[in-house]
Amino acid sequence: MLSFKKTLTVAAGVASAFAFGASHASADTTDSQNLPTDYVVKSGDTLNKLSSEFNTTVDSIAAKNNIANVNLIMVGQHLNFAETVAQSAAPAQAAQAPAAPVAAPVQQAPAATPVAEPVRQAAPQVSSSAALNALIARESSGNVNARNGQYYGIGQLSAQARAVYGGNSTDYNDQLNAMKAYIAARYGTAENAWAHSQATGWY
Repeated sequence: MLSFKKTLTVAAGVASAFAFGASHASADTTDSQNLPTDYVVKSGDTLNKLSSEFNTTVDSIAAKNNIANVNLIMVGQHLNFAETVAQSAAPAQAAQAPAAPVAAPVQQAPAATPVAEPVRQAAPQVSSSAALNALIARESSGNVNARNGQYYGIGQLSAQARAVYGGNSTDYNDQLNAMKAYIAARYGTAENAWAHSQATGWY
Protein backbone atom coordinates (compact mmCIF):
# COMPACT_ATOMS: atom_id res chain seq x y z
CA MET A 1 0.00 0.00 0.00
CA LEU A 2 2.81 2.34 0.85
CA SER A 3 4.40 1.65 -2.47
CA PHE A 4 1.14 2.37 -4.31
CA LYS A 5 0.66 5.70 -2.46
CA LYS A 6 4.18 6.72 -3.25
CA THR A 7 3.56 6.01 -6.92
CA LEU A 8 0.42 8.14 -6.91
CA THR A 9 2.30 10.97 -5.27
CA VAL A 10 5.04 10.89 -7.90
CA ALA A 11 2.48 10.79 -10.70
CA ALA A 12 0.65 13.74 -9.21
CA GLY A 13 3.88 15.66 -8.98
CA VAL A 14 4.73 14.96 -12.61
CA ALA A 15 1.25 16.02 -13.71
CA SER A 16 1.57 19.20 -11.69
CA ALA A 17 4.95 19.95 -13.24
CA PHE A 18 3.60 19.27 -16.71
CA ALA A 19 0.62 21.58 -16.09
CA PHE A 20 2.99 24.27 -14.83
CA GLY A 21 5.20 23.86 -17.84
CA ALA A 22 2.26 24.08 -20.24
CA SER A 23 1.03 27.17 -18.53
CA HIS A 24 4.47 28.69 -18.79
CA ALA A 25 4.72 27.85 -22.48
CA SER A 26 1.31 29.43 -23.07
CA ALA A 27 2.41 32.63 -21.33
CA ASP A 28 5.49 32.82 -23.55
CA THR A 29 3.36 32.64 -26.71
CA THR A 30 0.87 35.37 -25.91
CA ASP A 31 1.23 39.11 -26.01
CA SER A 32 0.21 41.71 -23.42
CA GLN A 33 -3.42 41.47 -24.58
CA ASN A 34 -3.45 37.68 -24.18
CA LEU A 35 -3.42 37.13 -27.95
CA PRO A 36 -1.35 34.11 -29.01
CA THR A 37 1.80 34.86 -30.93
CA ASP A 38 2.26 31.24 -32.01
CA TYR A 39 -1.07 29.47 -32.40
CA VAL A 40 -1.00 26.01 -34.01
CA VAL A 41 -4.01 25.36 -36.24
CA LYS A 42 -6.15 22.40 -35.11
CA SER A 43 -8.62 20.30 -37.05
CA GLY A 44 -11.89 22.21 -37.47
CA ASP A 45 -10.26 25.66 -37.19
CA THR A 46 -11.21 28.37 -39.70
CA LEU A 47 -10.12 31.98 -39.83
CA ASN A 48 -13.71 33.03 -39.23
CA LYS A 49 -13.89 30.88 -36.10
CA LEU A 50 -10.48 32.05 -34.85
CA SER A 51 -11.30 35.71 -35.46
CA SER A 52 -14.37 35.38 -33.22
CA GLU A 53 -12.42 33.46 -30.58
CA PHE A 54 -9.62 36.01 -30.36
CA ASN A 55 -11.76 39.09 -30.99
CA THR A 56 -10.06 40.14 -34.21
CA THR A 57 -10.88 40.05 -37.92
CA VAL A 58 -10.22 37.57 -40.69
CA ASP A 59 -8.43 40.25 -42.71
CA SER A 60 -6.19 41.12 -39.77
CA ILE A 61 -5.15 37.47 -39.28
CA ALA A 62 -4.55 37.03 -42.98
CA ALA A 63 -2.45 40.20 -43.16
CA LYS A 64 -0.28 39.29 -40.15
CA ASN A 65 0.35 35.77 -41.46
CA ASN A 66 0.64 36.42 -45.20
CA ILE A 67 -2.39 34.27 -46.00
CA ALA A 68 -3.47 34.74 -49.60
CA ASN A 69 -6.60 32.55 -49.44
CA VAL A 70 -8.62 33.27 -46.30
CA ASN A 71 -10.63 30.08 -46.87
CA LEU A 72 -7.55 27.83 -46.68
CA ILE A 73 -5.49 27.14 -43.54
CA MET A 74 -3.71 23.90 -42.76
CA VAL A 75 -3.68 21.77 -39.59
CA GLY A 76 -0.33 22.36 -37.86
CA GLN A 77 0.07 25.82 -39.42
CA HIS A 78 1.46 28.44 -37.01
CA LEU A 79 -0.49 31.70 -36.71
CA ASN A 80 0.30 34.95 -34.94
CA PHE A 81 -2.66 36.91 -33.54
CA ALA A 82 -0.68 39.52 -31.61
CA GLU A 83 -1.09 43.16 -32.43
CA THR A 84 1.96 44.78 -33.93
CA VAL A 85 3.90 46.68 -31.30
CA ALA A 86 3.78 50.37 -32.04
CA GLN A 87 7.12 51.53 -33.25
CA SER A 88 8.94 54.13 -31.27
CA ALA A 89 8.65 57.69 -32.41
CA ALA A 90 10.53 58.31 -35.59
CA PRO A 91 13.73 60.32 -35.30
CA ALA A 92 13.23 64.04 -35.19
CA GLN A 93 14.73 64.56 -38.57
CA ALA A 94 12.29 62.05 -40.08
CA ALA A 95 9.37 63.93 -38.57
CA GLN A 96 10.44 67.11 -40.22
CA ALA A 97 8.64 67.91 -43.40
CA PRO A 98 10.84 67.11 -46.34
CA ALA A 99 12.39 70.12 -47.90
CA ALA A 100 10.55 71.31 -50.91
CA PRO A 101 12.27 70.07 -54.01
CA VAL A 102 14.31 72.72 -55.67
CA ALA A 103 12.80 73.41 -58.99
CA ALA A 104 15.20 73.04 -61.82
CA PRO A 105 15.71 76.27 -63.66
CA VAL A 106 13.37 76.50 -66.56
CA GLN A 107 15.29 76.59 -69.74
CA GLN A 108 13.77 78.86 -72.22
CA ALA A 109 13.41 77.48 -75.66
CA PRO A 110 15.77 79.18 -78.04
CA ALA A 111 14.13 81.89 -79.99
CA ALA A 112 12.86 80.51 -83.21
CA THR A 113 14.89 81.59 -86.14
CA PRO A 114 12.61 83.62 -88.32
CA VAL A 115 11.79 81.70 -91.43
CA ALA A 116 12.57 83.69 -94.47
CA GLU A 117 9.66 84.19 -96.78
CA PRO A 118 10.11 82.05 -99.84
CA VAL A 119 11.27 84.09 -102.75
CA ARG A 120 8.55 84.06 -105.31
CA GLN A 121 10.08 83.34 -108.62
CA ALA A 122 8.63 84.85 -111.68
CA ALA A 123 6.80 82.45 -113.90
CA PRO A 124 9.18 80.97 -116.40
CA GLN A 125 9.14 82.77 -119.66
CA VAL A 126 7.48 80.76 -122.40
CA SER A 127 8.92 81.16 -125.84
CA SER A 128 6.61 82.19 -128.62
CA SER A 129 6.92 78.84 -130.35
CA ALA A 130 6.33 76.91 -127.10
CA ALA A 131 3.29 79.03 -126.26
CA LEU A 132 1.94 78.64 -129.77
CA ASN A 133 2.42 74.87 -129.69
CA ALA A 134 0.71 74.69 -126.29
CA LEU A 135 -2.29 76.59 -127.65
CA ILE A 136 -2.54 74.30 -130.69
CA ALA A 137 -2.29 71.19 -128.51
CA ARG A 138 -5.04 72.46 -126.21
CA GLU A 139 -7.38 73.67 -128.92
CA SER A 140 -7.13 70.89 -131.54
CA SER A 141 -4.22 68.55 -130.84
CA GLY A 142 -2.86 69.76 -134.21
CA ASN A 143 -5.82 68.42 -136.23
CA VAL A 144 -6.50 70.67 -139.23
CA ASN A 145 -10.05 69.24 -139.49
CA ALA A 146 -10.93 69.82 -135.83
CA ARG A 147 -14.32 71.51 -135.51
CA ASN A 148 -16.40 72.66 -132.54
CA GLY A 149 -19.48 74.44 -133.79
CA GLN A 150 -18.27 77.51 -135.68
CA TYR A 151 -14.69 77.03 -134.47
CA TYR A 152 -12.38 75.31 -136.91
CA GLY A 153 -8.80 74.18 -137.55
CA ILE A 154 -5.68 73.93 -135.43
CA GLY A 155 -6.32 77.29 -133.78
CA GLN A 156 -10.10 76.82 -133.47
CA LEU A 157 -10.70 80.25 -134.92
CA SER A 158 -14.28 81.45 -135.15
CA ALA A 159 -15.92 82.02 -138.54
CA GLN A 160 -15.61 85.77 -137.96
CA ALA A 161 -11.86 85.51 -137.19
CA ARG A 162 -11.29 83.29 -140.25
CA ALA A 163 -13.07 85.85 -142.43
CA VAL A 164 -10.49 88.42 -141.32
CA TYR A 165 -7.31 86.31 -140.95
CA GLY A 166 -7.93 83.33 -143.22
CA GLY A 167 -7.34 79.70 -142.29
CA ASN A 168 -10.43 78.23 -143.90
CA SER A 169 -8.49 75.61 -145.84
CA THR A 170 -7.14 72.33 -144.53
CA ASP A 171 -3.56 73.47 -145.17
CA TYR A 172 -1.63 73.44 -141.88
CA ASN A 173 0.53 76.45 -142.70
CA ASP A 174 -2.51 78.45 -143.83
CA GLN A 175 -4.25 77.79 -140.53
CA LEU A 176 -1.02 78.47 -138.57
CA ASN A 177 -0.54 81.87 -140.23
CA ALA A 178 -4.17 82.78 -139.60
CA MET A 179 -3.76 81.82 -135.97
CA LYS A 180 -0.57 83.91 -135.61
CA ALA A 181 -2.27 86.94 -137.17
CA TYR A 182 -5.24 86.59 -134.83
CA ILE A 183 -2.99 86.31 -131.78
CA ALA A 184 -0.86 89.30 -132.80
CA ALA A 185 -3.95 91.47 -133.29
CA ARG A 186 -5.71 90.41 -130.06
CA TYR A 187 -2.89 89.61 -127.57
CA GLY A 188 0.30 90.92 -129.07
CA THR A 189 2.29 87.74 -128.42
CA ALA A 190 1.70 84.01 -128.22
CA GLU A 191 2.89 84.13 -124.60
CA ASN A 192 0.09 86.54 -123.69
CA ALA A 193 -2.46 84.41 -125.53
CA TRP A 194 -1.26 81.30 -123.68
CA ALA A 195 -1.42 83.08 -120.32
CA HIS A 196 -5.00 84.12 -121.05
CA SER A 197 -5.87 80.57 -122.07
CA GLN A 198 -4.32 79.26 -118.85
CA ALA A 199 -6.42 81.67 -116.80
CA THR A 200 -9.74 81.32 -118.63
CA GLY A 201 -9.60 78.13 -120.69
CA TRP A 202 -9.89 80.00 -123.98
CA TYR A 203 -7.98 82.65 -125.93
